[in-house]
Amino acid sequence: MRSVHNIFLICFIFLHQHISTFAQSTTDEKYRPSYHFTPSRHWMNDPNGMIYYEGTYHLFYQYHPYSSVWGPMHWGHATSKDLIKWTHQPIALYPDKNGMIFSGSAVFDKENTSGLGNHGKGPLVAIFTYHNDSLAKAGSKIFQTQGIAYSNDSGKTWSKYDGNPVLKNPGINDFRDPKVFWHEASNRWIMSLAVFDRIHFYGSSTLKDWTKLSEFGVGYGVPNILWECPDLFPIKYKEKTIWVLISNINPGGPNKGSSTQYFIGDFDGKTFHSFDHDIRWADFGPDEYAGVTWSNTGERKIFTGWMSNWLYAQQVPTSTWRSALTIARELSLKEVNGKFYLASMPVHELNQYKGKQLHLKNQSIQYDGKAILELSDLGIEDFKLKVKNDRGEYIMVGYEKASNRYFIDRTHAGITEFHKEFAQKSYSERISVSGKLNIKMLLDRSSIELFADDGLTVMTSLYFPNSSFNKIELDTNMKGDGSGIKCYALNH
Repeated sequence: MRSVHNIFLICFIFLHQHISTFAQSTTDEKYRPSYHFTPSRHWMNDPNGMIYYEGTYHLFYQYHPYSSVWGPMHWGHATSKDLIKWTHQPIALYPDKNGMIFSGSAVFDKENTSGLGNHGKGPLVAIFTYHNDSLAKAGSKIFQTQGIAYSNDSGKTWSKYDGNPVLKNPGINDFRDPKVFWHEASNRWIMSLAVFDRIHFYGSSTLKDWTKLSEFGVGYGVPNILWECPDLFPIKYKEKTIWVLISNINPGGPNKGSSTQYFIGDFDGKTFHSFDHDIRWADFGPDEYAGVTWSNTGERKIFTGWMSNWLYAQQVPTSTWRSALTIARELSLKEVNGKFYLASMPVHELNQYKGKQLHLKNQSIQYDGKAILELSDLGIEDFKLKVKNDRGEYIMVGYEKASNRYFIDRTHAGITEFHKEFAQKSYSERISVSGKLNIKMLLDRSSIELFADDGLTVMTSLYFPNSSFNKIELDTNMKGDGSGIKCYALNH
């Protein structure tokens, strides 16, 4: 038995080193984004455990290090100083006897309420879902529980708490994705937990012992749909503090499949009360999911989502890697016709990577697959533009005045046959009272993110042309002298 154990240990050490080496890969592959985060190899889905600490952004994410399709989940890890340029780190959390490591969050336990810190300094604490696949396959309803891990070296290495799980399952199939924050007014930690088609709220003074406080969801949002990756946070609007509750759903999105819905209301330390029953979307496009905010960023609220859709995420035509994350987005609240809406725009850190301005010539702009396109003060009229290649493939973006909707049409964008739902024209309602259209678009080799009307309407879409898009062609009916159209190359 000793010799078998030693062989296993040697193999494990080799595998860990091999993965860490891959994590430093800079291979430039077809479709791999330039300035959006991707794993160096293999499968990624939900971003989780995102936290800012001592000048560094720590991104953790659902990761399968042995395949380019979903499998036993680990927490991958990357770090950044500016949310744009990332350094891959060794895997942070591995499955253990309690199960795979599903989604969750991370906090800075400044006052060491958990008692897991060293030398009087509070630790970083990750809170995650254990998924026990053996129990699930056996028909048990208690296969998902919540565990914690802690780091006393600024997130470099993590130790799992000996008393895991810290929150056992009361007998519910879908019981997962804890998002935790410190609530100053009630002097305790608050956990939002996805429980099938609703959110359960729990409270704790230690991060180890949790008490159920309330539920939210019955009669709200898209009915009878799985809710995942919740997030509850306050956001300032003038002199008010408004609370936002995010719930990612799959399926049921506005353009089929996965999407992020949210609610606006109040939170009293125990219960969330929504101001209305409206369904609001953080992103109307087909390719944003599992979006949540970063922890420990103060009043600044930063949002990042998974740039894919569970309809076809495992079939997209990439090879050694699969999936990217959206650009980090700064959140704010805006009031439109007496109701509050989330607005999101790319974080200002992206501006430092703007290169030379690309000039309009014969109603078209040449570019190298990655660019920022800005259209300002357009009249409220129909418009469209094509992002295209020399083979006649294109993705079309525009606005339809009659229906007051933006759209992204990828039916002619190249490779679409991998899934019947991929070739589609996606729509989003225009949420604005402005008399002008203002649009920013981020183009990055195989994706487009559209931010309209100061971020009130957002759409994210993937595309996979047979050869790279290299031209932006503007509708010749667009009015004006072109001064409201600016396009910048990206240096990354």
